[in-house]
Amino acid sequence: MALHSAAAVAGLATPWLLGRIVDEVAAGAGAGTVDRLALLIAGCVLVQGLLTRYAQYAGHRFGERAVARLRERFVRQVLQLPVSVVEHAGTGDLATRSSVDVGTVGTTVRDVLPVIVLATAELTLLFGAIFLLHPLLGAVALVGLPSILAATRWYLRRASAAYLAEGAATAELTDALTTTAEGARTVEALDLRDERIRYGTERIGRMWATRRATLALRSVFFPGIEGSYALPIAAVLLVGGLFLSSGRFTLGEVVAAALYLQRAIEPLDRLLQWVEQAQRGIASFARVLGVGQVPPEPRRPAEPAPAGSERDGQAGERIVVRGARFAYAEGHDVLHGIDLDVNPGERLAVVGPSGAGKSTLARLLAGIDAPREGVVNVGGRPVVQLDPAERRRRIALVTQEHHVFVGSLRDNLAFAAPHATDDQMRSALAAVGADWYTGLPEGLDTRLGDGAHELSAADAQQLALARLVLADPHTLILDEATAALDPTTARRTERALAAVLTGRTVVAIAHRLNTAHDADRIAVLDDGRVTELGSHDDLVRAGGTYAALWRSWHG
Repeated sequence: MALHSAAAVAGLATPWLLGRIVDEVAAGAGAGTVDRLALLIAGCVLVQGLLTRYAQYAGHRFGERAVARLRERFVRQVLQLPVSVVEHAGTGDLATRSSVDVGTVGTTVRDVLPVIVLATAELTLLFGAIFLLHPLLGAVALVGLPSILAATRWYLRRASAAYLAEGAATAELTDALTTTAEGARTVEALDLRDERIRYGTERIGRMWATRRATLALRSVFFPGIEGSYALPIAAVLLVGGLFLSSGRFTLGEVVAAALYLQRAIEPLDRLLQWVEQAQRGIASFARVLGVGQVPPEPRRPAEPAPAGSERDGQAGERIVVRGARFAYAEGHDVLHGIDLDVNPGERLAVVGPSGAGKSTLARLLAGIDAPREGVVNVGGRPVVQLDPAERRRRIALVTQEHHVFVGSLRDNLAFAAPHATDDQMRSALAAVGADWYTGLPEGLDTRLGDGAHELSAADAQQLALARLVLADPHTLILDEATAALDPTTARRTERALAAVLTGRTVVAIAHRLNTAHDADRIAVLDDGRVTELGSHDDLVRAGGTYAALWRSWHG
């Protein structure tokens, strides 16, 4: 700021010195006087150029550091978001915020804000210099200000909402393109190409409409502003000509005032042009900061532990569900008054038809979602009330969705246990039957993901299960965790897990009834309600829903 201000002050000397040259020549001064004043002008221009160069250098360094800190904070905030919020926001929205919006904020911090502040300071100095020449000239120089302020006010009142709408439309388009690309095989298999093209075209249309809305604002704003630039120069020349003969002004003062106004066009133009970019930056900054404004995971008031319950040891890890109701959309419950107890070290299988609410129950047990009514307690405390880090240490959820991060196999395993040794990682892979890792060209250092070694769906799911072994929680929730494995591999993996997970509480959501057969108890979920609960043999003898599923499973 100091360097830019000094550069602006150095720039003020040139019009004044030119006015002096006009007055000196009019008074009959010789070439020597003109040469000295010209050398002073050259010196001021050189000083201004050097100061501007170093000011821009310092400003860009500051801007890059600020953007780096913003990116780091944004990543931390995104990683701290509740899973339910991330799922609701969608991939496209977060991708747009982390790329387009952060980049726009970077441009604003690095380029726009310094230009706006410094252009304002430079304009203040220029108009101040005109007032110093003569107050009447200064007053005349402000003749174009009302129209500029009116156009700017009109624009600012409409621009913020317009650019926020444009950002939201861009996020929707990104989400549409991302989900279509990720599900390309499904789209092709189900012949959904026309539907996805229509869906994408609608999103393109929305973005095009928001872009046209912001363009319409600019097409009014900029011409209106630029039409006001000539007014003050014309007014100064007109008034200066009228009063020149009376001796109120000198010709040099009128020339200097006109040159100051001509010079003011460039910072004023920069200021008004960057105001438009500032609106984009403010809208993007709001979207970036909005991630940090997401309220914490819903937590119910602390409830005292039931009389006689223990808070430590295995007895303190009992899972109790009482009257749990949950709805993704208001008024449409997915779970209806679930009552369930899971004792420490017990293996409970949850079975039922698709859409019965099995995965939703798993999310409640893992603390990802909170019940609309009722409680889900672990060790006598509501699971959603546990600190997220503590909850992840105590309860682990592995779903049928899995992800291979770009990086080495070691990196992918270290997410679950950062301090695990290579031997522990190899043991975890062996425990889930992931013997494919022995054939990797660089072992644990083999890079995985896009552009590197691609894992099959079955291998990726075994990698997720190996992370589970390394995490070593006391309660494991397996939401069809072996769904991507072929029956032989799945059975081998489940047997390996059975040996590794002995002594831990396991809740397995499964379609394969072999998993249910091996469990201590089975809960049958139908239409969001627990309709049967007992061991495999008891439920088969009862001849109810589970018995029918078992007979169907075996043909």
